[in-house]
Amino acid sequence: MNIILLGPPGAGKGTQAERLVADRGMVQLSTGDMLRAAVKAGSPVGLQAKAVMDSGGLVSDEIVSALIGERLDQGTGNGAIFDGYPRTAAQAASLDALLSQRGAKLDYVIELAVDEDALVERIFGRFTCANCGAGYHDKFKLPKVAGTCDVCGHHEFKRRADDNEETVRTRMAEYRAKTAPIIPIYEARGLVRRVDGMADIGQVTGAIEAILDGK
Repeated sequence: MNIILLGPPGAGKGTQAERLVADRGMVQLSTGDMLRAAVKAGSPVGLQAKAVMDSGGLVSDEIVSALIGERLDQGTGNGAIFDGYPRTAAQAASLDALLSQRGAKLDYVIELAVDEDALVERIFGRFTCANCGAGYHDKFKLPKVAGTCDVCGHHEFKRRADDNEETVRTRMAEYRAKTAPIIPIYEARGLVRRVDGMADIGQVTGAIEAILDGK
């Protein structure tokens, strides 16, 4: 089962991908994480990417596709979850080719549909434990004991500098402009399914599970 998770920043793609990894033994392919890992490992693709990033340039589609292909060749357990890729029509075509070359195909494109204003509020209040990375929110998920992480008991927390309203809205506009246009490509192939990304996390998980189980 190979799927793409789509949705603007903060829609919950990472959380849902983690659950699919844990529950179904799928592998999350997040291009950002993969780039960092390849650079750190010093792989041929990683060295290419590092040279581009060190010069201040954007990593090309060719490098990203090579990175995806490299990871697919390592095996993907019970399937792959593509997170953050493809972002463009050219990358969508590259992904089709990469999967076809390995005798695989794309099964679903699942879009987490969200309300932009509510999503801004969701992102704006996020913070994490500085020690273990457990996630919290000013309104929706405070630690059980104020100032103490539920998971590891640490007392320091941090917020992402870019989790402010202006930056969040800019990222959403970028998503609409660059990523949303690939949706019609997959709609024409009958692969797109939409889930209410503003629902409770467990309800979103259940809706995705139902799609993957063909219900």
